[in-house]
Amino acid sequence: MYLPTPFEEHRPGELQRVMREHPLGALITLGPGGLDANHIPFELMEDTGLHGALRAHVARANPVWREVPAEGADVLVVFQASDAYISPNWYPSKPEHHRHVPTWNYQVVHAHGRLRVMDDERFVRGLVARLTREHEQRSEQPQPWTMGESVPEFITGLLQAIVGIEIEITRLVGKSKLGQNREERDRLGAAAGVEGLGNTQAAMAMRRAG
Repeated sequence: MYLPTPFEEHRPGELQRVMREHPLGALITLGPGGLDANHIPFELMEDTGLHGALRAHVARANPVWREVPAEGADVLVVFQASDAYISPNWYPSKPEHHRHVPTWNYQVVHAHGRLRVMDDERFVRGLVARLTREHEQRSEQPQPWTMGESVPEFITGLLQAIVGIEIEITRLVGKSKLGQNREERDRLGAAAGVEGLGNTQAAMAMRRAG
């Protein structure tokens, strides 16, 4: 990833926040057929290993887990947070010199690691239960759905159709391109423009970048 110095993101808490709040990652692998990408919701285990670990599940019919060597495989997971188009019209300094062009602001985290297959019913059941509980709570429903509401045999059958995976994170690379290379008034002006379009997440990230 091209990473200009102003946009380097080294803060562990911010890297973890992006992965935690935007858990749908792109798992990139290199198999017999070449490069492949699978989009999977991940659970971040922040206290596991040096950089944490990622847990997820894939369909048993998905060949990605069968292509992993016994000793594991080096993989990359890409997490993307909120992003926004930035118009030069939002920069207060634009009328002064007219030397601005449009750009795109965004945050991404690249999690490098080693994948191993967890074809274990207890692992998968616990993972699915935790993911369900986490995201049902985020949905802010009066009565969050639980696995116990379904027929046990039905849940068991579904669990048999998926396989768990775990990725030990060996390196995290983060990029926060949020206008840090511009005057504060222009960065905040762009944040206000983005917020005016309803993209509050990107606007908040741009304000935090100061």
